[in-house]
Amino acid sequence: MSATVGQTAARGGGPAQRSKGRRADPWKIAFVVLLIVAVLTVVVWVLLGSRLLVVRQVEVTGTSRLEPGRVAAAVDVATGTPLVRVDTDAARSRAEELRMVKSAEVGRSWPATLRVEVVERTPILAVRAGDGFRLIDGDGVRIADTGKRPDNYPLISVSGEPAGSPAVAAAATVLKRVPAAVGGRIDTVESGDGDGIELTLDSGATVSWGTPESSERKSTSLTVLLNEHPPGPDRHYDVSAPDMAVVE
Repeated sequence: MSATVGQTAARGGGPAQRSKGRRADPWKIAFVVLLIVAVLTVVVWVLLGSRLLVVRQVEVTGTSRLEPGRVAAAVDVATGTPLVRVDTDAARSRAEELRMVKSAEVGRSWPATLRVEVVERTPILAVRAGDGFRLIDGDGVRIADTGKRPDNYPLISVSGEPAGSPAVAAAATVLKRVPAAVGGRIDTVESGDGDGIELTLDSGATVSWGTPESSERKSTSLTVLLNEHPPGPDRHYDVSAPDMAVVE
């Protein structure tokens, strides 16, 4: 029995001694905790309190009609603001309040740049405005005014304000979906409430388009009819039912 006890002692003592040997040193634990706290404090300070990761410039891309500086002013984020504190959603909303901005994206580019990517509104139609004309986008928003009829923009007649008009939205949907070979021939659009769109081509021929639905198929049918029956001032095409398109 004594030999066995001696062997046990030689191997490092009993269970109580082994447990005591494995017990963590409280000073080591305290040191690790303090180290973690110190690291977190430095990280927070760098992100929020230091001058290292702050907005030093606002970089605006995607503009052609708008001045980048105007977009930066609308975003309204002061230089020196910690990047991590910038509310990018609020900044985006402020940029989109500009009339010429259709959409915007705002993001951080470390260490010191706030990036603003803008999608500008582009004209697609023209409307009469007093003695001149106004270029508008698919939402009816004014893009520019001109004293003479602009080229390459179909003229649409709208009762009331173009902005938010369903008639403008319907006409714009058609123009966005037709190929250039067809769209380039359209001179005027009569849209009404969007259910009965009528087009007049640059030759004087007229087209009953119907609703904006199936505009791709209607464009294909109209292209075939234009090739087989060349347009003229007395010609009328009806593609409102693209599978039964007719010409008169």
